[in-house]
Amino acid sequence: MRPGRLGAWTRGPGRLSGEAGAGAGRAVAGGRRGRDGGGPAALPAWVTKRPPPLLGDVRVGGSGGRGGQSPPPRAAASAAPFAEGGRMYGAAGPPARSASAPVVRSSRRPPASGVSFMNNQKQQKPTLSGQRFKTRKRDEKERFDPTQFQDCIIQGLTETGTDLEAVAKFLDASGAKLDYRRYAETLFDILVAGGMLAPGGTLADDMMRTDVCVFAAQEDLETMQAFAQVFNKLIRRYKYLEKGFEDEVKKLLLFLKGFSESERNKLAMLTGVLLANGTLNASILNSLYNENLVKEGVSAAFAVKLFKSWINEKDINAVAASLRKVSMDNRLMELFPANKQSVEHFTKYFTEAGLKELSEYVRNQQTIGARKELQKELQEQMSRGDPFKDIILYVKEEMKKNNIPEPVVIGIVWSSVMSTVEWNKKEELVAEQAIKHLKQYSPLLAAFTTQGQSELTLLLKIQEYCYDNIHFMKAFQKIVVLFYKAEVLSEEPILKWYKDAHVAKGKSVFLEQMKKFVEWLKNAEEESESEAEEGDGPSRNSAENEVYRLEKFGENVRAIDWWRPDTAENSVVQ
Repeated sequence: MRPGRLGAWTRGPGRLSGEAGAGAGRAVAGGRRGRDGGGPAALPAWVTKRPPPLLGDVRVGGSGGRGGQSPPPRAAASAAPFAEGGRMYGAAGPPARSASAPVVRSSRRPPASGVSFMNNQKQQKPTLSGQRFKTRKRDEKERFDPTQFQDCIIQGLTETGTDLEAVAKFLDASGAKLDYRRYAETLFDILVAGGMLAPGGTLADDMMRTDVCVFAAQEDLETMQAFAQVFNKLIRRYKYLEKGFEDEVKKLLLFLKGFSESERNKLAMLTGVLLANGTLNASILNSLYNENLVKEGVSAAFAVKLFKSWINEKDINAVAASLRKVSMDNRLMELFPANKQSVEHFTKYFTEAGLKELSEYVRNQQTIGARKELQKELQEQMSRGDPFKDIILYVKEEMKKNNIPEPVVIGIVWSSVMSTVEWNKKEELVAEQAIKHLKQYSPLLAAFTTQGQSELTLLLKIQEYCYDNIHFMKAFQKIVVLFYKAEVLSEEPILKWYKDAHVAKGKSVFLEQMKKFVEWLKNAEEESESEAEEGDGPSRNSAENEVYRLEKFGENVRAIDWWRPDTAENSVVQ
C-alpha cells in the first residue's frame, strides 16, 4: 500500500475502503513496534487506543473506495481470529508493514461501521447555570455611628477656632468627605449646642464638646447675625440640609425648658434673623404653642426676643406677610395661657417689651376678625327682618366693644345691605330695583354717617360697587341723589368726592353723570348764602330749606332723563 492511499483516507472526505482500513491496521501495528523500540517512534496514546478494524468487508455508507467501486473482500468471516496484545485480528494475523512506510498520525478517529462523520461532533463541556449577583460598594450600608461623625466635626471646629469665616469654609469642605445627609441632626446639634443633645435638651457628660457654637457665643445681635451667615452658606451649598435644619429648629424650640435663659435668648435672636433672611419658614413657630411652654411663660418670653430681631431685620409688614402665609397671623395670642388671651393683655405685654408695632398689628387683626363676625350677624338679622332699631343698637355695641370706627362700620353696613337681595340681570330694571331697595334701608345707613369721613367712605363704596357690577354703572347718580334726599349724604362730602376724593374706577363715567347735580349743589349753596345775607327769602329751618332747594333742583332739571319727580323714587322728601 502506497503512503498516499492512507493519507487520502486521513485527509479526504471520501468513503473509507477496505484497503484503506487495512492500511490503518498496519499503521497501528507499526506504532506498537515503534513503541517497543523495534521500529519508528511510538504513536500517541489516542492512536494506540483506537478500536481494531472490523473483520470482513468494511463499508461506510454505500459505495466506498476510489471511484465509488466496492472494495475487494477480505478473508472469510469463518477464519479464526488472531489475538495479539489484547487486540483481535483476522486469521491472517496483524498486517505486515513495510520498513520504509512512514508512520501516519491521523487527527481523526476512524468511524464505526455505518456511521457518518457528520455525527461525530465533539461534545461541549458542561457549564454552570444561574447568575451571580455582586453587591456594589455603594449599596453596602455602613453602620450608623454619629459619635465618630461628631469627633470629626468637633476636631475641625477646634482647629478653626472662633473665626466664623474659617468655620464656614471648613463646613463647606467637609461636606465632600462626611455624610451630612445622614448625620444632619448631629451636625446642627454641634453647631448650636456644642455637642449631641440628649432628649430634653441636655448635653451628655461623656461626649466631646466644642466652644465654637451658638450657645457658647456672646449674647448680642451682631454675633447671632454672623452665625446666621454660617448656617445660610451651609444650607445654600448643601440644599438637602434645608429640611433637616427646619426639623432641628422645631426640636430645639420644644427643648427650650432644658436651656438656660441666656441660651434661649441667643436661640431666639438667631431664629429671628434666619426667619428674616428666608432660611427658615414661619411654620417652625408652631412649636411655641406647646402647652407646657405656654403655661410657664417660656413661649411669650422667647417670642419677644424673636420678634425684636425679626422686625430689626425687616419691617412689620414683611413679618405680617410671612405669618399670613402660614395662617399664624390670628394665633399670636395663643402664646399666652387661656385666661390671658385678650387683646388688652397682649398689647400691654408686648408694648412694655418694646414691640408696639406688633401690638398694633394684633389689635388690627382682632378688629378684622370682629368685622367679619359683625357683617355675618348683620346679614342674618336683615334676612330675618329684624327692626332697624335693634340692628342699630347691636352694631353700636359691637363698635364700642371692639373699637371699630364709624367709617369702617358704614362700609360693613353697605356690603350687608347690598348682599341681602338677588339683583336683576337687566340693566334697565336693576336701577329701579336698587332705588327701591336702598330707600327701604336708608334709615339704617343714615345712623352710621354722622361724620364727614363716613359719608365720603360710603360714596367710595358706592363707586366701587357700581364699577365692579356693570349693571349698576348707570345707577350711580340715582343712588347718590336718593341718599342726599334721605339725608344719608350731605353736599360737602359729595363736592369733595367730585373734586378730588374719587377713585380711578369708572371715574370718567361717574363724574359725567354727577356733573349736573354738582353744578346745582354749587348754585344752590351760593343762593342760600346770598339769601341768608340779604334776608329776602322767608325764614326757614334747615329741613325746610333743604326741601326748598330740592324743589328748585327739580324745577331746573326736569328735562334730564334720570330725574323723574313723578315717580316714587325721585319725589321730593316731605
